[in-house]
Amino acid sequence: MVARAYNVSLLIQTVHVYVLIVILLVLCFYCPYLVILYVMLRLENSKAINQEKDPLFWNTWAQHTLKNALTLQKLNQNTAKNLILFLGDGMGIPTVTAARILKGQLSGQSGEETQLEMDKFPFVALSKTYNTNAQVADSAGTATAYLCGVKANEGTVGVSAAAVRSQCNTTQGNEVTSILKWAKEAGKSVGIVTTTRVNHATPSAAYAHCVDRDWFSDGEMPAEAVQAGCKDIARQLFENIPNIDVIMGGGRKYMFPKNQSDVEYPGDKKHFGTRKDGRNLVEEWTNRMKNKKAQYVWNKRELLSVNPNNVDYILGLFEPGDLPYNLERNTETDPSLTEMVEVAIKILRKNPRGFYLLVEGGRIDHGHHEGKAKQALHEAVEMDRAIGRAGLITSIYDTMTVVTADHSHMFNFGGYTPRGNTIFGLAPMLSDVDQKPFTAILYGNGPGFKVINGLRENVSTLDYQGTNYQAQSAVPLRMETHGGEDVAVFAKGPMAHLLHGVHEQNYIPHVMAYAACIGQNRDHCMSSGGASSLSPALPLLSLYM
Repeated sequence: MVARAYNVSLLIQTVHVYVLIVILLVLCFYCPYLVILYVMLRLENSKAINQEKDPLFWNTWAQHTLKNALTLQKLNQNTAKNLILFLGDGMGIPTVTAARILKGQLSGQSGEETQLEMDKFPFVALSKTYNTNAQVADSAGTATAYLCGVKANEGTVGVSAAAVRSQCNTTQGNEVTSILKWAKEAGKSVGIVTTTRVNHATPSAAYAHCVDRDWFSDGEMPAEAVQAGCKDIARQLFENIPNIDVIMGGGRKYMFPKNQSDVEYPGDKKHFGTRKDGRNLVEEWTNRMKNKKAQYVWNKRELLSVNPNNVDYILGLFEPGDLPYNLERNTETDPSLTEMVEVAIKILRKNPRGFYLLVEGGRIDHGHHEGKAKQALHEAVEMDRAIGRAGLITSIYDTMTVVTADHSHMFNFGGYTPRGNTIFGLAPMLSDVDQKPFTAILYGNGPGFKVINGLRENVSTLDYQGTNYQAQSAVPLRMETHGGEDVAVFAKGPMAHLLHGVHEQNYIPHVMAYAACIGQNRDHCMSSGGASSLSPALPLLSLYM
């Protein structure tokens, strides 16, 4: 027995040695290539820096840009067969700029000269984000604006400003419909993809009429509101607009009876179902769609095994709550936003009448609220990746794509940082007041406010480039707040030139509907097929005259 045990031990040691030898050989083989790649990147950066010293470089680049701009004089006035709205929740202009730098730095560049996919869109506007009762907006009232075409009160979705937050009896008669519904009524396929819960503020305005954004299920509603006949948002997802073709995101627990365990986290009570009415909305959807080409999925493997040619309807609920941050995502089990968007478009585009798709990069907002700029910016880069993927599988000739934000955040970066400074790095000088270093990224308010012995915390003693580092803030708050400045609107495709200048946020769905000949403005459409031209024939409106 001893001899046998010794032989087994010797065999194991021998195997370990051979494995180590194989690893070393692989490293020896690839190391020269890795070194060459590193040197090439450094040389490329060095070459770019030297180029920039020559005025010819800048003049040539500007002339090339000018020639491209001149081609835009011939406007794309086709009818938009397809409409895609990418909504970066909380993606203010400072976030866009910082995400651009991060994208470049992730590919070995200095970052500032990088182009985001949205930067390549030919038309840009500014959107005024205020709610009817709030100077600094929330995500519910803004969603009602850019989806339903009507400005509304904060905290409410799919209702006009006549509705009052949390007052159930102000719902009826004040409902407003969304562009998703207009598209569905026109025979188009429609979809919602989000990294938050599918019944969160942004997506819910596409289908729900609710005076409180927090009424995710009846388990979060006051008893008197339920008794008065108000419906929770999860229920409205399946009842208000029959057969939404694509639904993907989180929010699984709001679809199941209270205390029912979750399929992915069966032992974790915080992920149990929340519904007091005992309904299983996923089961109801599955039963209702059993005679259609429909599929329910709850993980990445199931999603990527879907053949879009064989599926017309998909319900994907990948988490009990929000999806994880992209930096923390389990790449084996959790789909990325890009992966969800690709499957969604491949299902929706089969409809000969086209589609409308709402895509939300919703956790940009969450990262900022937590003061975690690294999480927020990586979410923005991932959404930009999804924008690029969508562009590859659609055409600017018949697809209008709009990228915007609902509101900004109290996020910024500065401090006279040198070119190529890591976006999460320190400013090059110390404070001339407390003689301590500070990061380029700072928040106006939020959880990053820390005082030790009456003095500002010394960030050089911290891992300020860590994934969950909370950047310093000027005012202490448990959660950082939204910002009130205008946000950018990027547009390409048919009639994208109508998004220009500075506009009210509720203008966005009117432009998109006009481009696609859906909703209230259809007289201008020439019925000669999907790529028909549009003639400008809108009546003049004398608002506030």
